[in-house]
Amino acid sequence: MYHARFKGNYYEVGYKWGSLLYKNNKIISKQHTFKITEERKKFAKKCLPIYQKYYPKILEEIKGIAEGQKISYEDLYTFLLSMYCFEFDNHCTCFAFKDNDNIIFGRNSDFLVELEKLYTNCLYNLDNSYAFNGNSTAFVEIEDGINEFGLAIGLTFIYPKIRQAGFNAGMLVRYLLEKCKTTEETILKLKELPIASAQTLTIIDRTGDMAVVECNSEQIEILKPNKEENFVIATNNFHSDKLKKYEHPDYIDDWKAEERYKVAYNSLKENKSNFSLELAKDILSGKYGFMCQYDRKTGADTVWSVIYDIKNSKIYRVEGNPSRKKFIQDERMKFKTY
Repeated sequence: MYHARFKGNYYEVGYKWGSLLYKNNKIISKQHTFKITEERKKFAKKCLPIYQKYYPKILEEIKGIAEGQKISYEDLYTFLLSMYCFEFDNHCTCFAFKDNDNIIFGRNSDFLVELEKLYTNCLYNLDNSYAFNGNSTAFVEIEDGINEFGLAIGLTFIYPKIRQAGFNAGMLVRYLLEKCKTTEETILKLKELPIASAQTLTIIDRTGDMAVVECNSEQIEILKPNKEENFVIATNNFHSDKLKKYEHPDYIDDWKAEERYKVAYNSLKENKSNFSLELAKDILSGKYGFMCQYDRKTGADTVWSVIYDIKNSKIYRVEGNPSRKKFIQDERMKFKTY
């Protein structure tokens, strides 16, 4: 896993990072996952004016990376803006819970073993944006993170049955971490944005206000915990009545998404009087049932696991599978106190 720090303006950090990779002979466009098709080019061009309106700074960062890499800006924004809209490769589990002593967010990212050394943990502190610590299987886009105000967000990817021009899942997480302080603010901001891909967003803030947002280009549904269950869960499928019709077809391999959901749900329900950091670790590491027990020989595995202990402003991460490696505290993030 790469560890990167980005501080300053968007173009400069993009250019510096692109140049650094170039000097180390790491050319993004030469990676086999860098897929550019005519369909994706047409789609990305439709997305471009939306980013120019709502998030122009991210385009400056992408342009900086392209120039640092000495590659086509059009190809790079095509790759990034169309991500999550045409493929179904990454899988993950998110949950959040709270009680009087704990406010916890947990996430496993399950993806391809062959790329695990290229995954990135980022510390972003850019001009006129909130600082955050986040993780990604790509770059620029973020799959889970926590910002300086203690807002944690993580995505789970859903098969893209429909799409239209807008923000994709990874860009949504990045944008919301940079712009929002609370769960309520995040949901309001999300409703203002055109959405391209299909996903869930698990959100919790430092007050313990939490939600799973199931959304795609046509629908947004806000799922809140009931009074007896102070937790929320998401995997790679929809559970609301409104979004069920967009479920993936049976032939799509979702890496046991429903089984992971049930394991997390039953574990949290049965231990609602024993919420703790250790409980989060045990669930993510598979001690309550199938969660990360993939056969690496198939090329799939949990490639990182992260816990945001929001009440205590602490971050714990495993760079690899949590059933085999230990959670290590990341102490670099500076949180606001108020």
